[in-house]
Amino acid sequence: MADMSLVVRGRAVVSETRHLLFSVMPGAVWIIVFLVLPSVYLMAVAFMTNGPYGQPQMPLSLESFRQLAGFGFLGWSPGNLYTLLRSLWQTLLSTVLVVIVAYPIAYYITTCREKWRPIMLLVVVVPSWTNQVIRTFGWMNLLAPGTPLSDAAQALGLIAPNMGLYPSNFAVTLGLVYNFLPFMVLPLYAAFEKLDTAQVQAAQDLYASPVRAFWHAVFPQTLPGLLAGTVLVAIPAFGMYVIPELLGGGKGMMLGNLVANQFAGSANWPLGAAGAILMLIATFAGLFAMRRIGKRLGGGEEVVI
Repeated sequence: MADMSLVVRGRAVVSETRHLLFSVMPGAVWIIVFLVLPSVYLMAVAFMTNGPYGQPQMPLSLESFRQLAGFGFLGWSPGNLYTLLRSLWQTLLSTVLVVIVAYPIAYYITTCREKWRPIMLLVVVVPSWTNQVIRTFGWMNLLAPGTPLSDAAQALGLIAPNMGLYPSNFAVTLGLVYNFLPFMVLPLYAAFEKLDTAQVQAAQDLYASPVRAFWHAVFPQTLPGLLAGTVLVAIPAFGMYVIPELLGGGKGMMLGNLVANQFAGSANWPLGAAGAILMLIATFAGLFAMRRIGKRLGGGEEVVI
């Protein structure tokens, strides 16, 4: 009887394992084919030599990384370094502005009546249903010379006469904030819905100022949503291509544009692949930094990415 029970149990384990493998296999194959293999190929291309027509070829070399650092046949140029710094600055600035705008919006939605909350969330999300290129062209029309926004900026002395707010770094920042705002509002709204108002009332009873009440009672409770939103905003913003290309007009090129240009106009695949690897490294470094910040500020597992 004992041997029979072991056989039945072994068959059950084999059946469960087989069922688990069949369940996981489609997702695993998808990840391997469309994520792992292209990444491996990209890494291989980055260490190849640029051919006559931009195609990668042997032998292996580090020339693409030298070019990415700014070294060419005419010497060193800081152009690529400026592009990297501009990408980091635009990502940091747009993420901070998104947080500043998203916090009051998420809080306001949670204070609305329950029947109005889905409608308010829908208002925030609906613009992202439109194609990103179409939305960017819309901002180009709003910021072009002769529009009310450009005329107001000209009247305030912010821009020269007959000049528009587009193309400019300001237009790129505005486009990034507009594009990624829903990705910050939704995680913050989820965090605000779990907010323990008793802690806020206790801080107010202890005569804490609004700023101190927010920092000690609200901010720690909304930190998981803030970190999740920061990851959803900062990582794609760092590699953004469409918005800097259209709203920057060549004045606000970011790392994503540099990479795309190497696979298209400049025809230097190894250099483009090296830039893509740099973006991956920056992404992992950002995730690691956010994980450390989450542990230091929150101390709980729920804030760890």
